[in-house]
Amino acid sequence: MRYDELAELGQQLRVDAVRAAQAAGSGHPTSSMSAADLGAVLLAHHLRYDFARPAHPGNDRLILSKGHASPLLYALYRAAGVVDEEELLTFRRQGSRLEGHPTPRLPWVDVATGSLGQGLPVGVGMALAGKRLDRLPYRVWVLCGDSELAEGSVWEAVEHAGHEHLDNLTMIVDVNRLGQRGPTRLGWDLDTYAARLAAFGWHTVTVDGHDVAAVDAAYREATTARRRPTAVLARTRKGRGVAAVEDAEGRHGKPLPDAERAIEELGGVRSVQVGVALPVGSRPEETPKAAQVDWPRYELGEEVATRAAFGDALAALGSERDDVVVLDGEVGDSTKAGVFQEAHPDRYFECYIAEQQLVAAAVGMRARGHTPFAATFAAFLTRAHDFVRMAAVSGLGVQLCGSHAGVAIGEDGPSQMGLEDLAMMRAVHGSTVLHPCDAHQTAYLVRTMADLPGIGYLRTCRAPMPVLYGPGEQFPVGGCKTLRSGPDDKVTVIGAGTTVHEALRAADSLAVAGIAVRVIDLYSVKPVDEVALRTAAEETGCLLTVEDHRPEGGLGDAVAAVFADGRPQPRLVRLAVRTMPGSATLKEQLRTAGIDAEAIAAAVMLLTERAVTP
Repeated sequence: MRYDELAELGQQLRVDAVRAAQAAGSGHPTSSMSAADLGAVLLAHHLRYDFARPAHPGNDRLILSKGHASPLLYALYRAAGVVDEEELLTFRRQGSRLEGHPTPRLPWVDVATGSLGQGLPVGVGMALAGKRLDRLPYRVWVLCGDSELAEGSVWEAVEHAGHEHLDNLTMIVDVNRLGQRGPTRLGWDLDTYAARLAAFGWHTVTVDGHDVAAVDAAYREATTARRRPTAVLARTRKGRGVAAVEDAEGRHGKPLPDAERAIEELGGVRSVQVGVALPVGSRPEETPKAAQVDWPRYELGEEVATRAAFGDALAALGSERDDVVVLDGEVGDSTKAGVFQEAHPDRYFECYIAEQQLVAAAVGMRARGHTPFAATFAAFLTRAHDFVRMAAVSGLGVQLCGSHAGVAIGEDGPSQMGLEDLAMMRAVHGSTVLHPCDAHQTAYLVRTMADLPGIGYLRTCRAPMPVLYGPGEQFPVGGCKTLRSGPDDKVTVIGAGTTVHEALRAADSLAVAGIAVRVIDLYSVKPVDEVALRTAAEETGCLLTVEDHRPEGGLGDAVAAVFADGRPQPRLVRLAVRTMPGSATLKEQLRTAGIDAEAIAAAVMLLTERAVTP
């Protein structure tokens, strides 16, 4: 397109943004209007994308990080000929693909956006995939707003992209000066933005975002930068082209006050179609998979930490499947994800102590067709919860491992203890939450996780624990294992991870006292084995859950939910970590928290009215 035609296309995008918001009675047209020229030049001159084949491995990726500007994205799709006039005006209506913030209900949207500060971190993951996994020349374009540059996650991404020399990544920043409630921190100070980005190794270009020739030149410059990501910092005006709202405060997130007049001021409705350039390159041939993989095996009774089994299983899985990649938060020697690095260094990604970027990179890689496992301490995944939540909105299967769970880590103290992670992960839509208690169980579940459709979470423990199961045992998601049972059981004790072993010890001591108890290993915390739990409730009448976790949202709540449908409820007692731990040995921690074998046995004695009182 000639530059005058590009300017006209920019006006068309503005008009369509106004129309879409007007039809919905809500939306963010002014935020779309500021970036319209940036979008027009990108679509017409630089994006390489086959809209008929959104899964084409060579397609460029476009992430609208400022997801509230979705009317602009949908206007771009109309200009590309894949969204028609009728669908454009269904914006924000129930059942429409054109949601208030973009989601992969549209085949050309890779990841859901709208939670600000996520687009660039996810884009870094895609760019890493392009460089190190796909080895294809596609470029990742991320359109950000200036307000979201206040998010710490953006700067985790900026630092990581610079460190990795991601010259296939371009961040376009729509610097329109105005946020939701007023001016941004830096306003139109492009020099300060540029200096900050340059300090992290970025190439920067400052430009008038409404000068289509200058924008075109800036994008060309971005594609020629070597060993550095590029940031195009574009000065724009919010509500550009309509005098009543241009650069005006108080207009964020609202349709224009007089849409018809605004459309007339912008030159009226247009229907320009853009022939988008097709991608180049295709995925290289896959490396042949190993003919046979030896999975880890352990001896019954051998002391093995589940975190160690996780590392062994990951390495074996990597030999079995070349789509598996592993991301680490600089704790691979502790989580044992580093075992994968030794076996498959080309598919191991060190994200350092930046948990938001860790999970975001996994999301980006999953969107490019890889199967990522991201591992760090369970306690530190809390920092990345918003990325987990949005990955679920995107419908992407990202597998997470949280190690060093619970008070059982011992002397490190409460800052390192994952005590809320089960609740956090159970609350994620479509998630699977697993908490193994032995090495073979861990290995089996790692293999299973690779095929989960949604978010998977594996909780592993620091301390060695006895191997309970043989290598041929199966552990389906949604199942459990009954380790002790008999016709005279008075109570069912339900544990997971560390507390399974404490429950077995308690069962042995109670048997000496003549009290029979059933012991269930509830390794699948979400979904749970409802049939087994209901059977246990019917046959023993009383359930005792024991968890190395806070009482809210964990194992106890998962069990209680089974009986929340109006059926007769069993007596349900919960042992959990209710105090604030300090530093102590593993045994001292379990005893102080009231979740060790002695505490379990005492609770059972009380429940069966066999407690000895002074």
